[in-house]
Amino acid sequence: MEENMPDNKDCRLRGKLTATDWLSDIEYVGTSDRVGIVQVVFKNTRSAFYLNPDRLDLQIGDWVAVEAAPGTDIGKICMVGPLVKLQMKKANISDTSELKRVMRKASESDMERFRAARAREEETMIRSRQIAAELELNMKIGDVEYQGDGGKAIFYYIADERVDFRKLIRILADTFKVRIEMKQIGARQEAGRIGGIGPCGRPLCCSSWMQRFVSVGTGAARIQDLSMNPQKLAGQCGKLKCCINFETDAYAEASRQLPPKDAVLYTKDQEYYQFKVDILARKITYSTDKHVAANLVTIDASRAHEIMALNKQGVKVDTLMSESDIVPEQKDYVDLVGQDSLTRFDKTRKKKKRKNQDQNNHKTESRDNKSGAREESKGNEQRDTRRENKRDNQRRRNRPNKGYVNNHQPQSKGNQSNGNK
Repeated sequence: MEENMPDNKDCRLRGKLTATDWLSDIEYVGTSDRVGIVQVVFKNTRSAFYLNPDRLDLQIGDWVAVEAAPGTDIGKICMVGPLVKLQMKKANISDTSELKRVMRKASESDMERFRAARAREEETMIRSRQIAAELELNMKIGDVEYQGDGGKAIFYYIADERVDFRKLIRILADTFKVRIEMKQIGARQEAGRIGGIGPCGRPLCCSSWMQRFVSVGTGAARIQDLSMNPQKLAGQCGKLKCCINFETDAYAEASRQLPPKDAVLYTKDQEYYQFKVDILARKITYSTDKHVAANLVTIDASRAHEIMALNKQGVKVDTLMSESDIVPEQKDYVDLVGQDSLTRFDKTRKKKKRKNQDQNNHKTESRDNKSGAREESKGNEQRDTRRENKRDNQRRRNRPNKGYVNNHQPQSKGNQSNGNK
């Protein structure tokens, strides 16, 4: 019947993780235990137990039509077999109580009416909120659930104080033409209907598998030695997280095996007071001061009980640490020969290779330095040569103008005049 499941996203009923049927592989003594009573889950957290008088072969996940007041309702089987009686005992329902019965497995016509009724829920919720606001009622309608045959609607609301909604019921009945039932819920149920992701990264327990909500107190947080920070302890509903109760029993049992908090351990030198405790690891940290962390020593709970027994006999131990807890200093292994390493030759080659690289780099640097020095000296020589040529030219200009004999030029005027004479 899974293929008959409604297409509406809001109709994904829960019940797969409500309990584990650990009796499923056990052969039943009689058929009455197997088919006598079944548990059916409806939208959100609503579930109930029903009789199976017609001995229908029902399995987990089957959609069935059950009796309602009035009419019929459509739900999903979430538990069968002897485990149902244990769940009834947990819910404080006796075997002699009057239970409604399973009429039949849901047919196609039943599922069509079921889909049509669920399709009206969102529109009905929005309109009912508008009507409540017009009546100025201090309440919030969080969800609407139609019965499987569409003849009844359950309005889930949240209110901080008592609300007179008699006029609201009359208006809703005239507007939607169905029987009206008002049901008040708390913040935890509202968070379960809205859903979300918790700080653990998983979907909220109240929206995924929880059907019953147990009160959570700060005493459970103190047993687990949690920080009394409201922002860390509160969930998305604004109340204490439901998961605080999950490990409370384990912490309570483990804490009973630890020494009391006011126990004082006496040694020959000083006294030690309990500073902090790791409950699950059974580790206790002691300090020499009651209020300040001083000379902290962490020991096992068994060692603490041993010291307490010795102190009662008037014996003071030398130290809180036992001989097994004192770890001797381990000396590092020194390889004097150096021949136990399989890569000792590789290391030598690496050193030689690195040495050769250093030498080559040094030669390259010296060669670069020499070439630079050579170029610099050459530039200086050229500069000196230019300076000397400049000085010689300056001297020639400043020398007196005397005649001189040139093979290619005639003599000066003064020499010509002397020859004529």
